[in-house]
Amino acid sequence: MKKKDPQISAGLASNRRSFLRKGVAAAGAATVGLGLLKSPSRAYAQEHEDGNGRLNRGDAAILRFLQALETIEADLWRQYAELGGAGAKTPGTVGNSPIDLSFPTALAPLYIAGLEQLDGDMPQYIDDNTDDELSHESFLRNYLESKGEAVADLSKFFNLSPSQVPGVPNTGRLTNLTQLTIDTSWWTRYRSDSKNPDLGDTFAQAIPTLAVGQHTAIPRTSADLSADPSQPGGVSVHTQAIANTAGFHFAFIEQGGSSLYPQLAQRVSNAEVLRVLLSIGPTETSHFQTWHDKAGNAILLTDTDTGFPGSTGATVTFPNLNGNTDQKLADEFQTNLIMPEPTFFLNKKLGMVSIIRPTETEGAAMAALESLTNDGLFIGHTSKSGKSDGFLELLQGLAEEADNARRQAE
Repeated sequence: MKKKDPQISAGLASNRRSFLRKGVAAAGAATVGLGLLKSPSRAYAQEHEDGNGRLNRGDAAILRFLQALETIEADLWRQYAELGGAGAKTPGTVGNSPIDLSFPTALAPLYIAGLEQLDGDMPQYIDDNTDDELSHESFLRNYLESKGEAVADLSKFFNLSPSQVPGVPNTGRLTNLTQLTIDTSWWTRYRSDSKNPDLGDTFAQAIPTLAVGQHTAIPRTSADLSADPSQPGGVSVHTQAIANTAGFHFAFIEQGGSSLYPQLAQRVSNAEVLRVLLSIGPTETSHFQTWHDKAGNAILLTDTDTGFPGSTGATVTFPNLNGNTDQKLADEFQTNLIMPEPTFFLNKKLGMVSIIRPTETEGAAMAALESLTNDGLFIGHTSKSGKSDGFLELLQGLAEEADNARRQAE
């Protein structure tokens, strides 16, 4: 058996030390200061108490880290829904979420037309995924408060610029969807019948050009939206490239949650907290399965991001993933092989089994944070001079506390 790499999680096997060298100080739990977390009053906790008592420190830390990540997911999905949703009314949720629940959707018809080249139901699925993440963030926040526990308060970090497409509310955002470097190795990882990231294996990129440079997954301004009757759906190559990029980013985000919930569930002590993680986690997998299927329909093209406001100069090529003549490669890239192929798990002597991968729990939270950071979601929270607004340090403290949690017998 190959030696396990405890840092492989959420689709990226980068070295943690390199992550720390990139500017996120070793903040530790001390970073999670009183000014960055909000604790409910004792009266509130007693009023909402469900009879199961207070949580232990580890369980609370795991829930708090997941609540922070769900806040991040809710913010990025809100941006996708604003521009590419179906126009469905966003439902209200209970709690004090920093996410505005009254935002408009379906503001970029040509972007929607590009998304519909991947599947005609994409706008509706975007709305549904957005609703789900809003509900996850709200529920975890409410649950922590009902137990008298502090919640992760990220509201001061909603300071990134939104898309400038007309109609998008000019309010600060938590995540950046315009400078993404997307790891697409999840594609080959779930098709492999002999490798597992928990056993130290690595995987090829499905779209190598997405894994280098910086790519936008949403139209930044109206200049990114143009028609071309000669192209599929009447959408220009540039606009379609943005929609294709979004399709692969959707799956990247949701495969991370598919792994993270079972990874952290192995560390909780309270049976109800375990139930919470085991109930939310599978919905992330449902999302991933949907987006995995749709990403395979990306239109074949090559586009260079130049000449537009905010251009990064990156070139992206979406190849024919079904065009491999080598049978081994064909199996690793075939677009309709979206169900997890059986692979080795725990010990190769046990044979192969179809599983979520990875599920190694050691270092899972920190590795998930590293993956999202390397994705480019948080570009803008550190100035060009290297000064941080404290967002990454807060997240690192939350991740370290979650990774330090240990299952305890009740």
